[in-house]
Amino acid sequence: MASLSLTQIRGRNSVAEFSRRSLRTQRGRSKAGFLRVAASQGQGQGEPDLSVTVNGLQMPNPFVIGSGPPGTNYTVMKRAFDEGWGAVIAKTVSLDAAKVVNVTPRYARLRAGANGSAKGQIIGWENIELISDRPLETMLKEFKQLKEEYPDRILIASIMEEYNKAAWEELIDRVEQTGIDALEINFSCPHGMPERKMGAAVGQDCTLLEEVCGWINAKATVPVWAKMTPNITDITQPARVSLKSGCEGVAAINTIMSVMGINLKTLRPEPCVEGYSTPGGYSSKAVHPIALGKVMSIAKMMKSEFDLEQYSLSGIGGVETGSDAAEFILLGANTVQVCTGVMMHGYGLVKTLCDELKDFMKMHNFSSVEDFRGASLEYFTTHMDLVRRQQEAIQQRKALKKGLQSDKDWTGDGFVKESESMVSN
Repeated sequence: MASLSLTQIRGRNSVAEFSRRSLRTQRGRSKAGFLRVAASQGQGQGEPDLSVTVNGLQMPNPFVIGSGPPGTNYTVMKRAFDEGWGAVIAKTVSLDAAKVVNVTPRYARLRAGANGSAKGQIIGWENIELISDRPLETMLKEFKQLKEEYPDRILIASIMEEYNKAAWEELIDRVEQTGIDALEINFSCPHGMPERKMGAAVGQDCTLLEEVCGWINAKATVPVWAKMTPNITDITQPARVSLKSGCEGVAAINTIMSVMGINLKTLRPEPCVEGYSTPGGYSSKAVHPIALGKVMSIAKMMKSEFDLEQYSLSGIGGVETGSDAAEFILLGANTVQVCTGVMMHGYGLVKTLCDELKDFMKMHNFSSVEDFRGASLEYFTTHMDLVRRQQEAIQQRKALKKGLQSDKDWTGDGFVKESESMVSN
């Protein structure tokens, strides 16, 4: 496809609309054609530029509201745009919201420090919340209103359906009519929905995943991201299947299946609903290292098997600081999603994230996000390779101790030892 400058694109329509039209054309011609992932050019010696362009979607920064309560209705999504988030992913919708019944309480938290302490820092957050329980028509009206009021901002719809091709096609058609910029497919919700062959039930079955991705990408005319479940042995397998089946990107990770704990006074599990509970999804700071590991694995797979300029990766898991976000980007993520962090710190968190990420970039003289995206990926290897590298390093250090390389290396204080170092026996 011939490339167009942003100036040319803006002259006729928004970047987002251009992306939708281009993808619509490309999907009609060949499933192999995808929009190029590119970061904006830096601003030289000035302030670091946080803007990114991912799958043709231009964002002012890489920080994205993750699907969940922070994107549950028009009011909160509007707030996210007003505060400056790069993009918003709405809470997952399906055709029949009447089947979605939430309970209260549905959250439980883990704090650092003594068990049961109410003062320790929150490091873990479990939820047994389902997808949106609001009528689809209501959500669609709000998507349309948001796009009318914020035409240049990126709104992504998260969708999920049962194992039914017609249902998926209807949902995609209705959601796209609102003008949303992209779709994130929830193949990863760990609780409640898998009982209906939804969410993680699809993401954990690569055969099923390939079929459903085929349905979705045959119908969709906007970029499609597949959201991965961490509750699987090898996360690269579903990521690979999703990309080969036509998705433009993957997002990882969704929450980790967990039991938050048992109340030692009542002997009942948490969160406790009428004396009972069910395993739920674990998030917040404690999952960050796990998320980094999963994203690293996906990024290495993508680097070795796919053209990274044509596909995108969105990192998710325990992001509360700019440093947390920088780690995901250093592993190859184009964008970074935040959900639980917003629930704990509010929508204004994005300002802190942007400031801290800029501070990191200034420290290393990076002018754009693309300058350091994936920079740390090459330093991951196998344990056998680590052993080899260390043995070689030890041999090199020993070799250096056997003698001086030049007359200039002699020192007065170490003259005797230096002489001995060059004796053969």
